[in-house]
Amino acid sequence: MPNSHFDVSIVQRSKRQSAIASAAYQSGDRLYSEYDLKYKDYRQKEHVVYTEILLPVNAPPSYADRETLWNEAEKVEKQYNSQLARKIVLTLPREVQMEHYPQMVREYCEEHFVSKGMCCDLAIHDPEPPGHNPHCHVQLTMRAFDTHGNWLPKSRKVYDLDDNGARIRLPSGAWKSHKEKTVDWDEQYHCEEWRHGWETVQNRYLEMVQSKERVDLRSYERQGVDTIPTVHMGPAVAQMERRGIQTNIGNLNRDIRAVNRLLRSIRETIRLVQEWISALLEARRRLIEELNAEPPTLSGLIQKYSPHEKEAIAHLNEHHIQTAEELERSLQETETRVTLTSAKMKNSEKRLRTISDILRANETCEKHEIIHKKFLKMFWKGQKEKYAAEHKKELDAYNRALRYLKKMGMELPLDTQSLQHEYAKLKLSHTELSYDLKSMKQDLVQLDEIRMCVDDLMEQQGIDIPIPDMPEELEAKPKKEQPRHEERTENAMQAYMRHLKDAREQQKKQRTERKRTGDMER
Repeated sequence: MPNSHFDVSIVQRSKRQSAIASAAYQSGDRLYSEYDLKYKDYRQKEHVVYTEILLPVNAPPSYADRETLWNEAEKVEKQYNSQLARKIVLTLPREVQMEHYPQMVREYCEEHFVSKGMCCDLAIHDPEPPGHNPHCHVQLTMRAFDTHGNWLPKSRKVYDLDDNGARIRLPSGAWKSHKEKTVDWDEQYHCEEWRHGWETVQNRYLEMVQSKERVDLRSYERQGVDTIPTVHMGPAVAQMERRGIQTNIGNLNRDIRAVNRLLRSIRETIRLVQEWISALLEARRRLIEELNAEPPTLSGLIQKYSPHEKEAIAHLNEHHIQTAEELERSLQETETRVTLTSAKMKNSEKRLRTISDILRANETCEKHEIIHKKFLKMFWKGQKEKYAAEHKKELDAYNRALRYLKKMGMELPLDTQSLQHEYAKLKLSHTELSYDLKSMKQDLVQLDEIRMCVDDLMEQQGIDIPIPDMPEELEAKPKKEQPRHEERTENAMQAYMRHLKDAREQQKKQRTERKRTGDMER
């Protein structure tokens, strides 16, 4: 199945990142950085299968050289916190042959980036084993070009005007002004357009190779899919899970996957029973029109023709279900309960993820607090810079965690005990909701058993639809002895029975398979 991963990030000088280093990494090349006078050598990197640079109309031809392009892009940025490049990582559909990947990515980049004035440096990777995770790195410039091939400024100064069109003077004597961006590439709505564009290109190529798979890069919520999203584990947690060490996030993801499997099973069972009820009601309506017969009760039907199905009879009597309409109403009520329970579980899962992130950020801060305090106490600039370079990883991790805590309205030291108590309560509530879902699943399995039982009886008794009080002359007999009105009934129901025959056989096979594998719980 195609992967919907689409990640956008910014190469920032304030984070000690380099556009040259990023370009060298994705191309597997050795590039010289004029900013820090060092070579960025990634020639040992394997699995780079294709690289290309795409230039807009006004770009200098010399920028087709990767080293020249990104050195010039860094040279024009003077600020210590400059944004140097935009990076996008695209997953490539494995259903499409690898020889189509360059054309596929090139079409996408030409339409959405190069045509807008960005220089595009792309590289396709295919890590071991081949075809396991094909993806493409796209690195884009942040500035546009003028007609002479020179970099344009990212923003310009615009003076504010009053109602008469005159400039407004501030109390300080300066003119009131504001900045306007020369291009709108940083606007958030563009990210949505880029995601949708990549979705469209992938689906076009999937259709070209006659694959039934399609990609949808929207969230589950926007797709209207009743599925709880899992939590991104990150490399550290993923590595611990691979070593067999269970983590809170790993356990939470396992719970989410189990709930999603249960929800899918419940939805599928509801769909099957609803379709069967609709067909049964239509068949009964036709029979009543033909014979003017009274509608049967389901429990009476099963009691008459299959009295050994005691569980089905008890379930119908316990829930006061006698007719197909009551069965349909009970099914609708169950579906509503499933929807409400699913919504509660989504809210619970969301809060559990938030608490897990807060506790993990607090743990990171505690781990690197000594290094951070020592850094703050340093006075001499050279000593401070040297210490920051030696402990860059720890200080960056501490600052990221601290920013997240402030974003969530948390201050250090954190009251972890109350958060852990809330987490335990939510886990208990989550477990109770899971039990509720399993109980609903049991009811639906019983309804599905009733459906299969009734269908079996229809076939065994040789009647078109089950009626417990059917007159003797309507029971299955040799064709030459059948009364004329039963022949009319058979003709009226013939289309319905043909429609159900294939579906019934398929459902029987699925039922037998579920019983064999233990998926269907009685």
